[in-house]
Amino acid sequence: MSHDTDQTTTSPPYAEAPGRARAVTLAVVLTAELMNALDGSVVYTALPAIAADTGATTAALQWIDAAYVLTFALGLITGGRLGDLYGRRRIFLTGTAVFTFASLLCGIAANPELLIAARVLQGAAAAAMVPQVLATLHVTFNDGSRAKAFGLYGTVMSLGSVIGPVLGGILTQADLFGLGWRPIFLINLPIGIAAVILGQRFLPESHDRTARRLDLLGMLLSALGLLLITLPLTMGGEHDWPIWTFAMMVAGLLVLTVFLVQQKARMRKDRSPLVVLSLFTDRTFGAGLTTQLAFGLLSGVFFLSWVLFMQNGLGLTPGHAAVGFVAGSLGEIGGAWLAMSLVARSGRAVPQAGALLAAATLAGYHHLITAQGAGMGTVPAAAPMLAVGFGLGMIGAPLADLTLGKIVHRHAGSASGLFNTATQLGIALGTALTTVVFFTYISADTRGPAVNTAFADSLWYVIGTLLTMWALMLLLPKRTHTN
Repeated sequence: MSHDTDQTTTSPPYAEAPGRARAVTLAVVLTAELMNALDGSVVYTALPAIAADTGATTAALQWIDAAYVLTFALGLITGGRLGDLYGRRRIFLTGTAVFTFASLLCGIAANPELLIAARVLQGAAAAAMVPQVLATLHVTFNDGSRAKAFGLYGTVMSLGSVIGPVLGGILTQADLFGLGWRPIFLINLPIGIAAVILGQRFLPESHDRTARRLDLLGMLLSALGLLLITLPLTMGGEHDWPIWTFAMMVAGLLVLTVFLVQQKARMRKDRSPLVVLSLFTDRTFGAGLTTQLAFGLLSGVFFLSWVLFMQNGLGLTPGHAAVGFVAGSLGEIGGAWLAMSLVARSGRAVPQAGALLAAATLAGYHHLITAQGAGMGTVPAAAPMLAVGFGLGMIGAPLADLTLGKIVHRHAGSASGLFNTATQLGIALGTALTTVVFFTYISADTRGPAVNTAFADSLWYVIGTLLTMWALMLLLPKRTHTN
């Protein structure tokens, strides 16, 4: 509709200094996304130090991670809608400020209980903050520049999750000021404060002027349904998948069905639903959301198995294993930059080429592992990750633009919340599937050939997911815009 942009209000900074203001806007929101991506994985390598310092049990350590991941996943849909209703700048700044404060609480927590509570608050704040990132980029940049902005978003999101464990290990080992593991959270303080100060000055305000009020019943149903699905996916593997995990997931699906019915009823009454169901009438949005879900699943299956392969299978030190992370990160940066330069003209062909490149490289990696086994050195084990990362960068960078590029401005927050929720659900599902495709074939303390075989076999699942993504992306636009 031609008047859609009139229904999204935007404050005036860009009339004065468009180049500078937009550059600062991009830097601020991507910094917030980076903080979230890092904090979702930075604790992995710090957990042993946290246990030694606080006396945390194995169950407590699991909840230090899960408290953030679950709260974040449950709040994304609501967080996106809050931005549409009350202003994306306002919700972003509030979420960032609370996230920064929660990071301080994490850094000074004296016991596991306080740390878990602070992680819950941190995850809730991230759920308010993160959906505004894509929504703000969507309403701030036009077709010509949006692809690059979304490309940088995809790159930051992917790199943050890969770099997080490395950064956690480095900061913990450095023992800055004798603080041990605590700087992995305290590092957010200066970054978050700077983001809030700059955001107040440069971020535009925008919201959906047609929206009325928050759908509290929808918020409750969506959160409950997602909790009943993500909690057993997150915890089930640790308990050998008892019957209650499957019962909870079935209950979650039933609750989400009720949620869907409730949303349709609310829409018929011409009220403001939590999820704009009309978004799903566009096959591009549905296909992009499904592809993003598969991308998260792939990440959940691959990276944990790969870390265990490098250290337990090949016997590499954490430092040598980090070389693989560096190679993957450099590859992702290169793939993302290439994708950003090509996606406007080539559209879906860019991420499709990335999927085929990553799949072909992993097939070659499988052959290398089975041929050389535990005799692989650091370079042969890490070098393929350059090409794998390049392919994944070609997927992650343009996917948000191809999925959300044509969404009308007034629904940007809701669409962004759904896009991020798909990512988190995919990661939770992928992590759960790791138990099936990897841990089923080895015991917890197994090292050497059994780990190598399990990892090599798991690669076929990842390759299959990449090929499925290639097929799904046939429904994405052939190009993002025409000149």
